[in-house]
Amino acid sequence: MTPTQLVELVAEKGMRVVAITDHDSTEGLAAVVETSKRFPQLSIIPGIELSTDIPGNEIHVLGYFIRYSDIGFQQTLSEFRDGRVARAREMVDKLAALGLPVDWDRVLELADGAVGRPHIAQAMVEKGYITYPQEAFIKHLGRNGLAYAEREKLTPTEAVKLITGVGGLPVLAHPREVDNVEPMLPELKAAGLVGMEVYYGTYKTSEVKAFAAMAKKYGLIPCGGSDYHAMGTPGEVEPGMVGPSLEIAEKLYAMSGNKISLSK
Repeated sequence: MTPTQLVELVAEKGMRVVAITDHDSTEGLAAVVETSKRFPQLSIIPGIELSTDIPGNEIHVLGYFIRYSDIGFQQTLSEFRDGRVARAREMVDKLAALGLPVDWDRVLELADGAVGRPHIAQAMVEKGYITYPQEAFIKHLGRNGLAYAEREKLTPTEAVKLITGVGGLPVLAHPREVDNVEPMLPELKAAGLVGMEVYYGTYKTSEVKAFAAMAKKYGLIPCGGSDYHAMGTPGEVEPGMVGPSLEIAEKLYAMSGNKISLSK
């Protein structure tokens, strides 16, 4: 799905505000902002999702309202993308060794920019190895998968500081995927973390309540959303199906220095 198609989709669904956060890339944001001008009722939060590493786990940090055209920021992202390409190539090579070859040029074509595991998964679907992209993450591309490859990443604290350095609001993404997340929160909050994903596509009600209490305990804004990747998997949570109230979005806008009325 292209950035333009994504904006058209969320506008069609009647959404009022949406954050667009690609992995380690802002390449689609200019097109997103331009397309959104066709839909005056829709407010776009420009963002990014940075991949970070701790021993034995990967943590994603969202950055909302970033100055994505900042030259230094883009240089850092360029270095990240180089790492993503090398990692993706290594995973494609590992798949070939497992008897599951996919065409590297096709993976790059599917990525059309920042290449990542979803594009490899889609190439596997096209080859008929799997039915849905998510299957690839279970056996081959997930952290414990047979074709998984590491790459150099920031620490979560470094990512938070990188985001605040370009005027962004850092938010911890999908904390359920992080083992023993609570002890990390004081350090991240001190570095500039302002929120955490409390509402998420696959969270149970009990998990939402637990993360809401955790966010309140540490003075973090309870954010969230669908984490829509357009995978085409049956039951995939789509934009607008999960998320916080518009009042939360207004609070984020206010923290970014922008005033907006969404809840009326």
